[in-house]
This record gives sequence, C-alpha cells and structure tokens, in this order.
Amino acid sequence: MAGSSLVLSDGSRLSMLDQRLFRLESFLALLSGLAVFSLMVMAVVSVGGRNIANQPLPGYVDWIEVAMPLIAFMGISFTQREGGHIRMDMVIGALRGRTLYAVEFLTTAVILAVMLLLVWGSWAHFERSFDFAAPLWSRDSSIDIGIPLWPAKLLAPVAFSVLCVRLLLQLWAYARAFRNPLKSPVAVPLIADAATQAAMEAEHVSGHDS
Repeated sequence: MAGSSLVLSDGSRLSMLDQRLFRLESFLALLSGLAVFSLMVMAVVSVGGRNIANQPLPGYVDWIEVAMPLIAFMGISFTQREGGHIRMDMVIGALRGRTLYAVEFLTTAVILAVMLLLVWGSWAHFERSFDFAAPLWSRDSSIDIGIPLWPAKLLAPVAFSVLCVRLLLQLWAYARAFRNPLKSPVAVPLIADAATQAAMEAEHVSGHDS
C-alpha cells in the first residue's frame, strides 16, 4: 500500500512507472497548494493595505486570474491516482472480478478520450495567446497590471497531459487485472470498506502517515 491510500505496489514495471509518475504528481499538487497559500497571503496584504494605508495590493485580481490554473488543474492527476474524484463507489463496490475491471477499464478509457480532446483544445487556446514576436511573448494580458496570460494558459495542457499519462497507466493496470482477476491490481485506487476508511482517516489525522 502506498502511503495511506489504497494503491498497491509491487516490483513490476507498471508499479515502478506509477511511483515515478506519483512523484511528479505530488510535486504538481504541492505547487497547487503553494498557489493557494500565496493567494491567502496576498489577500491579507491587500486587505491590510486597504485598511491601514488605503492602498490595496495592485493587481490582486490579476494575480488571482493567473493563479487559478495552478489551483484548479495542477492536482488533478494526483487526485486521480488517489481515487479522490467523484465516483459511484456504491455501484463500483458491488462489482467483483473481471466485471469490475472491465467497467473500470471502460470508464477510464472514456475519461482518457475526453482528456485528450481537452489537451488539444487547451493547447490551441495557449497557442492563440503565445507569440515570440510580441512583447513578453504574449498576445494578451491581464486588464489591471498587464500580466502575460500565456504561462497560465500553458498550465492546462501540461496538467491534462500528465493526467493522460496517469490514465494510460491505469488502463494498463485494469487490463492486467482483467487477465488475472485473482491478483490485486497495482497502480490503481482500490475501494476500501468502512473500517479501512476509518483507520486511514485516523492515521491521517494523527499525523503518522507512513
């Protein structure tokens, strides 16, 4: 079990790739958390400046606009790996064996198809904003203090591409589990029963995650 999540690991190539990708996903999730913390600090500075010196932080709304992709997208693959996205666990939990892995494979494949379209669309959106010949390589900028928007627009296809790699690994894992349903799959989140979930939450709250 990896950490406090129900993601198993072994010595297979699939598990090694899962662990390497998980390190990247954890780093991206950390960036997302730092972005949230930074906006909180900026809010304190802006409100404090307004109340104390009648001078709020210039471009506060612009920085929020630029930071939104960091907050919204950087942790999406990490959450997929940990099984944190909304799922119909009552339905999936009632399935067993090859039926379960076939359903998981099918739904993951649908998600991958959607994400590939989003990578294509978000990259096209980035290309419309980026221009080597323009000042700061940007064809558009924020309204107040003129922050170039292409770095923020680049984050979406990058985050979605990482998620696509995660989904490909999960498809591999479900296909392998379908061939051998007696062996617990690695690199995919497993549904925990109520007792296991309670133990995991208690471990997390106590601060003794391994």
